[in-house]
Amino acid sequence: MTVEQKVVIPTDEQIRALHERYAPTEEAFLLVYTHCQIVCAVAEQLLDRNRSALSVALVRAGSLLHDIGVYRLYDATGQLDHENYIRHGILGHALLRDLGFPELISRFCSHHTGVGLTQEDVLRQRLPLPVNDYTADTVEEQLVMYADKFHSRTTPPTLVTTASYAATVRRFGADKVARFAALVEKFGEPDLLPISRRFQQPLI
Repeated sequence: MTVEQKVVIPTDEQIRALHERYAPTEEAFLLVYTHCQIVCAVAEQLLDRNRSALSVALVRAGSLLHDIGVYRLYDATGQLDHENYIRHGILGHALLRDLGFPELISRFCSHHTGVGLTQEDVLRQRLPLPVNDYTADTVEEQLVMYADKFHSRTTPPTLVTTASYAATVRRFGADKVARFAALVEKFGEPDLLPISRRFQQPLI
């Protein structure tokens, strides 16, 4: 029995409707939903090399939903709470759970940050999160987490090369560098140029 037969996976249209429902402003919607679309495009490109072992529908849904919790960090004036941004994953997980989504889908929200947060990370960095492991366990979760590393919602938003992210992740420790290197080895490097052109965003 396939994942699709076990779990009802939302369609792209249903996911977009959720983004539109929870985005506090049009600007927030465009920023977050476009990011999710780009992550999905990266993941789909990498899927071609790993398709036999993965649920395509689940990867698409996970990519398009993984950052929906960001909307919960906007206040009434449309300002984003950057200080608590690390919480967007668990906020998204809770949102999807409360809407009746299965754990298999909700986990994409809380298990994509960085290259995975461990209990030790939460305690050592004193992160405002329940003490737990937030690591990507399934291959689908790993792919969405990895694809997420290739786009940044900076001002302006940019596509991020493997070399750029590898340099950034060094400040979080040698273990994170090794984890990212293992993901590169497992999934390969995406070709970001066509995605950069498609979404008209620069590549750094």
